[in-house]
Amino acid sequence: MKDYIIIGAGQSGLAIAYYLHKQNVNYLVLDANTEIGAPWLKRWDSLKLFTPSEFNSLPGLKFPHEKGHYADKYEVADYLKSYVAEFNIPVAFNHKITSLKKENGVFKLKSNLKEFEAKNVIIATGPFHKPFTPSCHLKISEAILQIHSEHYKSIAQLQEGATLVVGAGDSGVQILSEISKTNTQVYFSGNTNITSLPQEILGKTLWWWFHKVGFLTANKYSWIGKMLSKTAQPVIGTDVKTLFKKENITCVGRTLDANEQTITFEKQEVTDIKNIVWATGFKPNFSWIDGIELDESNYPKNYRGVSKTMDGLYFLGLPWLYTRGSATLGGVQRDAKYLKKHLFGKSKKKQKKQAV
Repeated sequence: MKDYIIIGAGQSGLAIAYYLHKQNVNYLVLDANTEIGAPWLKRWDSLKLFTPSEFNSLPGLKFPHEKGHYADKYEVADYLKSYVAEFNIPVAFNHKITSLKKENGVFKLKSNLKEFEAKNVIIATGPFHKPFTPSCHLKISEAILQIHSEHYKSIAQLQEGATLVVGAGDSGVQILSEISKTNTQVYFSGNTNITSLPQEILGKTLWWWFHKVGFLTANKYSWIGKMLSKTAQPVIGTDVKTLFKKENITCVGRTLDANEQTITFEKQEVTDIKNIVWATGFKPNFSWIDGIELDESNYPKNYRGVSKTMDGLYFLGLPWLYTRGSATLGGVQRDAKYLKKHLFGKSKKKQKKQAV
């Protein structure tokens, strides 16, 4: 029996583990991967953070790179590994939790290997659960290589010939830019009316400006937070207008349908595609939690990570859990600190009641 079990050893799970470590409670972190930093290492090889080093620290340990440095995925993974070593955080790997239920005041967790019990559970599995791919992908010929951005590493994975990139988010735009540098034919499917922002403005990083104007600290219940949370996330660091004008990139609009090697878009039909990269995002999946209530976005109902439907259940790392930065490396610290205060403030109140 543990006082706390944290599900997920990514940035969110490690941030709250730091505070549990400081309180000397009996806790354990469970993770489905084989090593710390695995989700970062699985991303494409050229990936770099949009946030400079000074905005990437978890509680208690500064991100170990100079100010203004944009870290790659290997540097992030190394930082997370050093974080676990620095605070001696107990992590059990290869435990993908398939079931969580509360019985007689105790949480029962089942993984593919073992069962666990805890008085409290903190779910820090992040926002990326089930890769989403449009249903028309099932109608596409097996001769065309299809890969979701979750599994895209580099252009070396692709067959010779034209490539389609689907998705207008940061991942889609970065992958499109990388593939277009090979001078092969590239089709882009998605909204081209994208807001893009440079990484630096007037000698200061974009995140410095965001901090100054309050974009990073505005909570989702405030007027500005409500406005920002409903606005499409801008693409950062890539000039999309210039990118879309490249001679070897053809923008074809939304993907509508497919029939073997013919793919139909808003603007035209294409028959020469040899590869498709689906940068179409992820869907949340909390179906393994018994008795949980979800909101209209299929995320658990909570206030600042505290479940509204189950006492002793908590969440970290969800998009807009409280602010825009809630699911980012540097932004999770604020949410973890709030949850720590909630947990141990609650514990002190309970002890006072018992003493009376």
